Amino acid sequence: MSVSAKWSAAAPYLRSALRVVAAFMFLLAGTGKLFAFPSAILPHGGTARMFSEAWFAGILETVGGGLLFVGLFSRCAAFVLSGEMAVAYFHVHAARGFWPTVNGGVSAALYCFIWLYMSAAGPGPLSLDALRRRA
Repeated sequence: MSVSAKWSAAAPYLRSALRVVAAFMFLLAGTGKLFAFPSAILPHGGTARMFSEAWFAGILETVGGGLLFVGLFSRCAAFVLSGEMAVAYFHVHAARGFWPTVNGGVSAALYCFIWLYMSAAGPGPLSLDALRRRA
């Protein structure tokens, strides 16, 4: 088997790794908003006010990030989170300028497309969804 064929065979497992790493970082964004853990990430520190936009974003990021981290209901969670990141980009970041590196929207744009990809491609073989399919 060639190196190229071996590398291609690893693609589903690398998709699982991408999902786990991206979901962990996404989860941290949510816990930062809701609990100021591991640190406060809101402009004035502290936590998001209940029922504010940041609070709803924190809920989606914490719950959705947790689901994606373990790979449970992955396609649905990823689709919802992709939409959340599209809204975040156009509602918050795009108003500050065209270029994502200037308007602070790089993370929102990347997460939007990572989650859109995950919603189409699935979570990979190392997930609770894959385990549920085998059972």
